[in-house]
Amino acid sequence: MSARATASATVSFGLVSIPVKIYSTGETSGTISFNWLHKKCSNRVKQQYYCPVDDEVVGQEDLVKGYEFSKGQYVLFTEEELKAATAKSTEAIEITEFVEADQVDPIYFDKAYYLGPGKGGERSYKLLAEVMKQTGRSALGKYAARGKMYLVLLRPFENGLIMQQLHYAAELRPFAEVPLGEVEVKEMELKLAKQLVEQTASEEFKPESYHNEVNDRLREMIEQKVEGKEVQVVTAEEPKAQIIDLMEALKASLGKRAPEQAEAASARKGPKPAVRAVAKKAASSKSSKR
Repeated sequence: MSARATASATVSFGLVSIPVKIYSTGETSGTISFNWLHKKCSNRVKQQYYCPVDDEVVGQEDLVKGYEFSKGQYVLFTEEELKAATAKSTEAIEITEFVEADQVDPIYFDKAYYLGPGKGGERSYKLLAEVMKQTGRSALGKYAARGKMYLVLLRPFENGLIMQQLHYAAELRPFAEVPLGEVEVKEMELKLAKQLVEQTASEEFKPESYHNEVNDRLREMIEQKVEGKEVQVVTAEEPKAQIIDLMEALKASLGKRAPEQAEAASARKGPKPAVRAVAKKAASSKSSKR
């Protein structure tokens, strides 16, 4: 079944305008969500706003937005004032520059959306996707929608384009604020760590080999409850904190991986020579009996 577009927009750079459609990259059926219910009657509850000063529930019509500029002190804004400050939704994705694909660190990545060609924009869409793929560049741009101005990155993906919504620099905390401590890595530790990395390295990322184990368990429990079965809850033991010598931990990890790798390599190569000889002899015997 074809995906359904959530919005339409126009990608523009220079004098070129490309009509596009925006699609969600997420699959809602893959997410499990719960509703809050009244324990007494199992009906869904409604959220209310409560004022502890006046000891009363506040209705939507009596709410006003405020910004806390000091502890407990607010400046108030009307809807008209806030609307005047928002960006005009032009639904235009304006490309401002092209950059090398690896110049934007994934830390800036926020939400991702698929882009498809709009009506009459198939050729120009394909051209933009192909030129970015061949030049190894992505496009930075501004996207005005829903009253906000988004920083976005258009990048080639498979046979088309993805629009990656980005965080602004001011929205990210500097890594310099993270305490790292003063330590030095020993040469032997580095050597063993490299060996462990090589043992567990793969040539490509295969996302289909990973799945959400928590969701799997929840789905199984949901099915049991829907069928009226009792769910058996098994409490897992908390892992005990252990202080392990780094060198010994690396050596133990390498020793554990070696048999696993040998078994995997054996499976890829097929049976050992002696086993192959027995199999060949058995096949020859069957042939002679015929």
